[in-house]
Amino acid sequence: MKIFFLFSLINGLTATFFGLLIFFKNRKSLQNKTFLLTNIGVAIWSFSYCAWLLMGNEKSALFWSRALNFGATLIPIFYLHWILVFLNLIEKNKKIIIFGYATTIIFTLLSFSAYYIESVKPILFFPYWPQAGPLYVCFLILNYFGLLGYAFILLLRARKTVLGEKKNQIDYIILATIIGFGGGATNFPLMFGVSLLPPIGHPLVALYILILIFAILRYHLFNIKVIFTEILVGAIVLLLAVQFFLSQSTFEYIWKGALFLLFTIFGYLLIRSVMQEIKYREQLQYAYQELQKLDEAKSEFVSIASHQLRTPLTAIKGYISLLLDGSYGELTDKNRPPVENIYKSSERLIKLINELLSISRIEAGKMEMNFERASLEEIIDSVFEELKLQAKEKGLYLKKEKSKTPVPELFIDKDKIKQVIMNVVDNAIKYTKKGGIVIKTEIKDSKALIDVSDTGEGMNKEEIAKLFKSFSRGSAGNELSVNGAGLGLHIARRFVEIQGGRIWVESAGKGKGSTIFIELPIKTEKE
Repeated sequence: MKIFFLFSLINGLTATFFGLLIFFKNRKSLQNKTFLLTNIGVAIWSFSYCAWLLMGNEKSALFWSRALNFGATLIPIFYLHWILVFLNLIEKNKKIIIFGYATTIIFTLLSFSAYYIESVKPILFFPYWPQAGPLYVCFLILNYFGLLGYAFILLLRARKTVLGEKKNQIDYIILATIIGFGGGATNFPLMFGVSLLPPIGHPLVALYILILIFAILRYHLFNIKVIFTEILVGAIVLLLAVQFFLSQSTFEYIWKGALFLLFTIFGYLLIRSVMQEIKYREQLQYAYQELQKLDEAKSEFVSIASHQLRTPLTAIKGYISLLLDGSYGELTDKNRPPVENIYKSSERLIKLINELLSISRIEAGKMEMNFERASLEEIIDSVFEELKLQAKEKGLYLKKEKSKTPVPELFIDKDKIKQVIMNVVDNAIKYTKKGGIVIKTEIKDSKALIDVSDTGEGMNKEEIAKLFKSFSRGSAGNELSVNGAGLGLHIARRFVEIQGGRIWVESAGKGKGSTIFIELPIKTEKE
């Protein structure tokens, strides 16, 4: 019982202190206000829990058990409100907020009635554990698991779209949510007379608070570094001032006074530097957010423009194909070459548009994957058949070597893996003047490995480092093939990574050829 009292007291004091600290740091900030309200709910729950544990009769225990559940009732809506402000999703979730506050008002108005907490009775080592009334089930479904669950889903979604410090902040909030509210949920079975687990809510809520404190300090969740710096400097200055006035000799007055003066100046400079750092960080954060908006606008523009361009280009290609087939009359020897050039140019444009569409979908997280069991050997055979004529026309050999150990069927997106291999082999043919290309498959370290080796121009370290970046082409690519935007290998890398694999290149240097490796996990079903 003492350990529960101790944790409750610590939780209440810590939640109150940090809630007020964050609030007074910026009293106009809605994020700070909602964080304070969440902590007030935790504090009411915790302090009422302390009082409930001290009660020696059933009537007093019932009152304080209703008081602690009053505090618990406030937490879900305040927490959801804080998360919505933190994620800038208030405008999109106004109806959810209104619903949450409406149900919370109803539950809090009835929280001291038998409909909410019916009675108290002995359970486990607690003499007066609260027993839920019929309305408490509605609170658990609608608010505790409903509102908190919705907040948790929003955090998971947001995590996929942010980078850097914001992602770290979200990670720690998610961890705190799982531990804190998961621990709090262990109290509920006892309220229905089921003693499956001991109520470990308060020890885990203590972890919830500590994790948030760590996120506040380590990842600048509320930018309260200035406050902590001011508190620390102020405490040291006060201590030095006391020491100065307690001096017992002229020498002590001199050196303690000098120390007091020097540290006061140093403390002022320290606080000013921290404020400048935070101002600079906020400017960087603002600039980063603006860049994100521009990036989203760019991706949306590319997607719309690509869609609009692809339709007429496909029609143009279709009509040119009919011209070449003689559907509108036979072309003369003089007319055929320029028409063939137009056809090839339209093909290149369509390929570029498809690549731009793929990039925009990947960056927006909207790339659809069609996973199925597929034979890697069959995919390679298909690529080989489609490209062997192209290699032959350049006077190159194109060979394939199957793995000694049969490669099992993989759970992959067959079309996208084919696109990856096709792109790699096509590049090898384009950038090889003599010799040829070998496609090998093998099982290595419990993974399927494809390597495409060529006798082409090879690459230096600088070219290898930027090969898979978007709009990047090596010197050989610029010299040997003027076509292409440098997107193919970037898309290939993203496709492979989405499927849990990796792709890389190795080369002994210029003029010594190169090998691109594609590694895929061996899994036969969705994991």
